[in-house]
Amino acid sequence: MSGNRVSHSNIKTRRKFYPNLQYKKYYLPEEDCWIQLRLSTSAMKDINKKGLSKVLKEAEQKGLIIID
Repeated sequence: MSGNRVSHSNIKTRRKFYPNLQYKKYYLPEEDCWIQLRLSTSAMKDINKKGLSKVLKEAEQKGLIIID
């Protein structure tokens, strides 16, 4: 996403808004292994709320990830 950076004197210059991406390790009990994901903080909140297995199933159904 892009927008304007506005100074105190109201001069506008273009800037970009980047997602807040973090690396996080999760334990997947069905596979008995740890996985490391690079995801946004909003995705972390979804995992905390719904659970890792459910979020991975939804992402696979939407075509966002491919699980072997």
